[in-house]
Amino acid sequence: MGQFLLVDSRKLDGFEGLRQAVHGSHVDVMQLGRGRLRGTLSHIGIDDFSLSIGTFNVGMRTQRVSSDDKLIIGMLLAAEDRVAHWSFDMQLNDVLVIPPLLEHDGVFHGASAYAAMRFDINEVASLFGGEPRLSDPDTWRSRGHFRADLETGAIASRSLVRIMSHLRTQKSGLTRSTADFWKRSIVECIAANVMSSLPTDDNGSLPSTRRLIRRAEEYLDEAGTRPVHVSEVCAALGVARRTLHRAFHEVFGLGPVSFLRHKRLCAVHSILQQSAPGSTTVAAVAMEQGFYELGRFSRYYLAMFGERPSQTLGVATLHTAGNDTASA
Repeated sequence: MGQFLLVDSRKLDGFEGLRQAVHGSHVDVMQLGRGRLRGTLSHIGIDDFSLSIGTFNVGMRTQRVSSDDKLIIGMLLAAEDRVAHWSFDMQLNDVLVIPPLLEHDGVFHGASAYAAMRFDINEVASLFGGEPRLSDPDTWRSRGHFRADLETGAIASRSLVRIMSHLRTQKSGLTRSTADFWKRSIVECIAANVMSSLPTDDNGSLPSTRRLIRRAEEYLDEAGTRPVHVSEVCAALGVARRTLHRAFHEVFGLGPVSFLRHKRLCAVHSILQQSAPGSTTVAAVAMEQGFYELGRFSRYYLAMFGERPSQTLGVATLHTAGNDTASA
């Protein structure tokens, strides 16, 4: 399983450590502020996709040469002073796009934190599927700067940090299906932030609601018990997320995100209920279904089923033990 997840996390002691500020991409770094640079640098690699989060305590100048053929999309997580990329003055949670083979110049005037994802631009169509303005590779071929919405940006920032924190603890790695889910979860944080800065694009046209829901459910049935991200459904059906949300809310009274969460909760329940004693743990099953905050997962589960996941697993264990006794 581990081949789908690479983890690298270390403390920084000197500006040289930031030369790999984005996983797989060399950056020339010069320290601007006084004092010894301290900080942290974490990378998550999922196949050729990576998420990097860095923090540092003094001003820095970063330059990236045009030798990298990957797309980099970054977000400013924290800054105590001015941050400028090219001619853009960044504000908290703003999104920055560095296209393939483009030189980049950034200046951090004080302690800062950032997140950056790096991947092949040809993956844009699948990872941003369902959002026509984001799923076209040409959208990302020129440098860009997206001003964050205060609320959406704060949510995106917290989510990226939580995802990074969670995946760093997954010593057993990821399966192929969960690897895709986590890539989409990371991209979703950035996508939601970018979309909030764009003008509303609502044509008012809604395909037959029942037909759309049926197609979505058929896709989910084919996926089986693996976790499915809402962006994957949008890409498969060729619809915008706004359209899918309206359809699901009209039929179920739930948005597609809530519907998919309920579906994943049901999958966890069924797996726990059918598990043999000692064969698995609640945490392992929750992770396989895309839940990375166990506290929040437990609250969802309790509200949904009226019992804790450990109770479901315990009942399964008792049933299995009872069957073994009867067989004996």
